[in-house]
Amino acid sequence: MSLAVVHSRALDGLHAAAVDVEVHLANGLPSFTLVGLAETEVKESRERVRAALISSGLSFPHDKRITVNLSPADLPKEGSRFDLPIALGLLAASGQIAADRLPGLECAGELALSGELRPVRGALAMALALRNGRRELLLPRGSATEAALVQGLTVREAGHLLELVAALQTPPQRTLPPPSGSAAPPAPDPLDLRDIKGQAGPKRALEIAAAGGLSLLLIGPPGTGKSMLAQRLPGLLPPLDDEQALESAALQSLAGPFDLARWGRRPFRAPHHSASAVALVGGGSPPRPGEITLAQHGVLFLDELPEFSRPALEALREPLETGRILISRAARQAEFPARFQLLAAMNPCPCGQLGNPLTACRCSPEQVTRYQGRISGPLLERIDLRVEVPVLPPEALSAAPDGEASTAVAARVRQAQTLALARQGRVNARLGAAELDQQAHPTDAALALLHRAATKLAWSGRSYHRVLRIARSIADLAGSDSIQPAQMAEAVQLRRGL
Repeated sequence: MSLAVVHSRALDGLHAAAVDVEVHLANGLPSFTLVGLAETEVKESRERVRAALISSGLSFPHDKRITVNLSPADLPKEGSRFDLPIALGLLAASGQIAADRLPGLECAGELALSGELRPVRGALAMALALRNGRRELLLPRGSATEAALVQGLTVREAGHLLELVAALQTPPQRTLPPPSGSAAPPAPDPLDLRDIKGQAGPKRALEIAAAGGLSLLLIGPPGTGKSMLAQRLPGLLPPLDDEQALESAALQSLAGPFDLARWGRRPFRAPHHSASAVALVGGGSPPRPGEITLAQHGVLFLDELPEFSRPALEALREPLETGRILISRAARQAEFPARFQLLAAMNPCPCGQLGNPLTACRCSPEQVTRYQGRISGPLLERIDLRVEVPVLPPEALSAAPDGEASTAVAARVRQAQTLALARQGRVNARLGAAELDQQAHPTDAALALLHRAATKLAWSGRSYHRVLRIARSIADLAGSDSIQPAQMAEAVQLRRGL
């Protein structure tokens, strides 16, 4: 009778919970039993492990009663990540590798039938959970390159099961190498604001939204540059710091392999308008992150906003306020972060030509009202800036001078965010009502202007505070300690769309 224990991790949202893979060999009727609340993909590992050992020329204990326990037993396990721990446990229990080498390792990986190792999801989540730990992390190539982004962790990579056997024998016949790849510094964004002719007002709104981390709705006929403006917002935002980059990369690795070329860059997610509520906020069994979580520390762009389903749009309301999403199912819960910057675009009517001086609108007032009514009032109230993107005549486009480059605008945005962080420790969009009252500092004249506008336009308390955030962001761009009346007037104007 032999027993071996191999350490691994199971994905539980963004967290990677510790799992002990216990492999027990005993005399009796030959069998291979896997227990420990394993999903179907985990149970299928029995056949992959058997074929991989035989194909690699290793011995599989056909004549033994094999029991594999994934502990703790009440934690659901899913995916093919336990193939490698189970294989190493079988090899250690049967004496083909040294069992005393296993306590210092944690591993995960999928096995091909030939014995090759394939990458798995969530390598960065495993690395973050093991950071500053005493164990080394053993992963397939590709996954190991992701995990190596975490500092303070020893990561080893392997491409085939035989490489591990050679390294874990006594004495070892080879040493497993660290990952060969590394993340390069983020490249400059190729999309530049200078590519957009005219549209000084929407560009200004984009700069204010970037400075304050505010949400923005662009309204205008087709072809006016709404999507082009949206695609250039990530290039105006400051680069991610190391902790933000790690969290963003870890979340994206939960959905698939992380592209190292995206390291340090703000995520830009643009789901199609046919996306469901589950696709946006996350879900499934086990729960997986949705688009709002994959856009963490970045931009979520919803083009053709009224074309999204009503449940999908309404599901955005709570994450916009709280910055997190809690997915509850009968069997388990998962909480994901959702600190994203919402950027949306829409046509003013079904035909798209309302307000176009060059083309007449074919829609009736009822059709326009019904179309704009697809966006509920509570959701619309949570969007900070609402800006019209007008149609420019051909002669105006030809005569429009080149605007500022994204680098110049990004420098002002960085300076404004630096002021906000020094003053309050966070961007203006994340200020609560009490904090905003302390940090806004409007002059008496500016505050009186806001009170008159709020009374005339029948604004709620939420709208009142969102205008204060806009005005505070405008003042930060100007380097002003207090909000002046002109800055408050601009903020009121940027809130009045729709």
